[in-house]
Amino acid sequence: MVCGPETVPVCYTDFPNFGFVEVAVMPETLIVSSRGQITLPAGLRKRLGIAPGDVLIVEDRDGELVFKPAAVLPVEVYDDEQIAVWDQDDALDDAERARILDAVQGKP
Repeated sequence: MVCGPETVPVCYTDFPNFGFVEVAVMPETLIVSSRGQITLPAGLRKRLGIAPGDVLIVEDRDGELVFKPAAVLPVEVYDDEQIAVWDQDDALDDAERARILDAVQGKP
């Protein structure tokens, strides 16, 4: 979607079968609460597919706020015992270490 700088924003959306079509974007007025919170209007959330619990990223782009969906990935936490097992499994003996160092340093 490409938007112009008009007073009432006008955007051009690329529809596969029709090319670019002009779409008027009506500005929304939001009120910031005393805790710094805003509520996105229901119609906007529905149009953009924003559901309760979704995570958004907000960026300041030259004084304009831009919201984007965030990708949230689960983080696994490993204990010291699991890490010790991996370290042991990955350990190199002296001969293997020497072979790798020779290869990296370009020695035959």
